[in-house]
Amino acid sequence: QVQLVESGGGLVQPGGSLRLSCAASGSVFKLNTMGWYRQAPGKERELVADITSVGSTNYADSVKGRFTISRDNDKNTVYLEMNSLKPEDTAVYLCNANLQRIYYESPTIRWGQGTQVTVSS
Repeated sequence: QVQLVESGGGLVQPGGSLRLSCAASGSVFKLNTMGWYRQAPGKERELVADITSVGSTNYADSVKGRFTISRDNDKNTVYLEMNSLKPEDTAVYLCNANLQRIYYESPTIRWGQGTQVTVSS
């Protein structure tokens, strides 16, 4: 069974920084696109950023220039560096991965359990 385990959330003041990590544990044949989503209370889940297996990135307009997504393929881990945080960045951040457990299986989407990020003074 493959699990995505997130870490790095917490409480930070406006203008501060946090780094989120998400590691895929278990047997993984191939990790394709990995991404970070977020969901604030009363709002729909939205894409924050994603990154392909070869490093191409995509960002939501609201985080461009402040957030950076990266990955370490040797560690099956994706990171989200968040700078200049704003109160409106407050949300549960969820990791997402398109992966194959075994070479003959079709890719599936997996989600992490989420980590809370709160930006407040």
